[in-house]
Amino acid sequence: MKLSHLKQITSYLQNFTKISAIYRVSDTIIKISFDRDEDLYFEMRRSNSSMFKTASYSRSKVYNAPFDVLLAKRFNRSNILGIELVNDDKIIRFKTSISSAYKQEMTFLQFEFTGKYTNVIILDENSVVLEALRHVDLFSSFREVKVGQKLLDIPNAPFIAKDYPLDDVEKYLYEQNENELIQKLASLKKLKISYLTKKLHKLQKLYNSLDNEQSLYSDAQLYQHYGNLVLSNMHIISPYQRVIKLNDYDSKEVEIDLLKAYPTASMMSNSLFSRSKKAKQKAKYLHIEKQSLESKMEHLKLFINTVQEAESIDKITLLFPKRVQGKKIKQNEAIESFFIEGYKVQLGKNEKGNIELLQNARARDIWIHMKERPSAHVIITTDKQNIPMHIIESAARLCIDFTMFEKDRYLVDYTPRREVTIQSGANVLYNKYKTIEIDTR
Repeated sequence: MKLSHLKQITSYLQNFTKISAIYRVSDTIIKISFDRDEDLYFEMRRSNSSMFKTASYSRSKVYNAPFDVLLAKRFNRSNILGIELVNDDKIIRFKTSISSAYKQEMTFLQFEFTGKYTNVIILDENSVVLEALRHVDLFSSFREVKVGQKLLDIPNAPFIAKDYPLDDVEKYLYEQNENELIQKLASLKKLKISYLTKKLHKLQKLYNSLDNEQSLYSDAQLYQHYGNLVLSNMHIISPYQRVIKLNDYDSKEVEIDLLKAYPTASMMSNSLFSRSKKAKQKAKYLHIEKQSLESKMEHLKLFINTVQEAESIDKITLLFPKRVQGKKIKQNEAIESFFIEGYKVQLGKNEKGNIELLQNARARDIWIHMKERPSAHVIITTDKQNIPMHIIESAARLCIDFTMFEKDRYLVDYTPRREVTIQSGANVLYNKYKTIEIDTR
């Protein structure tokens, strides 16, 4: 942060008289509630420290480290005696006291926005370190940050900082959060799209390497012919030949590569018949492999498009749920799984995935499908509880995102799984259902 901005924010903070609550909401972000209803967030990353305001910020977990325990003990419901910039540098110091204490106990809370050594330090009235977000030893810096040691002052900067006036400090603090979210979202999109694009290129490469169906049938006929030719000339073939030169039925010489040596002519012919059979089988089921790869590539293209169109980090987080560490859960390649506020939502990537979802869903699970058009099937696992409407709407949006590239208003049907009757494959009939409209524009 710019020193000029910190000076103006410090003046803004001097309007507050109390710290109602203070705690970490993430590893590097501390939330302070001033005078009960004014929340300010201190982002203390070394690479990019800042302050910001936002309407809401989810707490990732409850922190119970010694720093957090002392932070709550010394500053929750405390009076602010003063706020200043230390040595006219990028260090904001709060001077506080606990109002309910029998004996007034002063404590300093110091936020240091100093790049590599960005830190939050709790000090007593003699500048002795009580705790810190980051402990710093003498091997890392001339200025040790260690519990029980007196904290040295940072030397004054050898230059005069320029002034960058702010028209509205509060507006600036809100914009800080908005700009940070925009940057985070762009960075996260880039990372996830790169990951999905690599998977897509891998599948495309595999698809391009598939054999030609006609070539496979031609190879099958050729190996069948060579096998019969070897059987017809068993009397002139020597054991362990790898390459055999024989006259074809039209007296033209042909060269047959067996790939490996065999002790008898009959084994040689069997190897050729086996190659013929494999080529024929491969040709017969090639269209299934192609369809499978095509459906996977289409799903990834829709996935990439969904990430590109995501308007929040929460949407990206939803699309890429964290895997539980230590548990080796086999992933079903035909089904995509998401979690919306703790509710498990599964989506069929292709016909196989749609069929598996229908077969494995329980009676009270919610089934979702786009109205009167082919689409991905979606199942919300209910565990017999009622599902909030906004969860159904979010799952319906996923159904559309992984079916359609075009942004428009779409109708989506939903009903308990027990109301859905499987006809053939993933084709179904259902009577009792409700319809909602989802606008993706």
